[in-house]
Amino acid sequence: MTKLPPSGAGRLADDYPDVWENYAALGKSVANAGKLDARTRRLLKLALAVGAGSEGAVHSHARQAREEGIADADIRQVVLLAITTLGFPAAMAAYSWVNDILAPKAADPARKP
Repeated sequence: MTKLPPSGAGRLADDYPDVWENYAALGKSVANAGKLDARTRRLLKLALAVGAGSEGAVHSHARQAREEGIADADIRQVVLLAITTLGFPAAMAAYSWVNDILAPKAADPARKP
């Protein structure tokens, strides 16, 4: 199981372990329902979190993507793709959420001067 943060999903898992186990089993079942590889599934889940406007889910999927070896530039590209679908403000909110995880640094190395 993925390491959970101390609040949110982690708290639910602690308070209701049976619910969490069933939720995790559903996640495993849907992940194995098709032929998408793990990297593609992770980026899609990040994109869905961006589209849903869920800051917590964006943080979680960005963190997990990075832990799974997905390049920061690829994670950021998912957010950039949201600009033309969700609009600039929604994409910029997601960009800030991704950068909460990827870059507590000032500059984006993918950005051209």
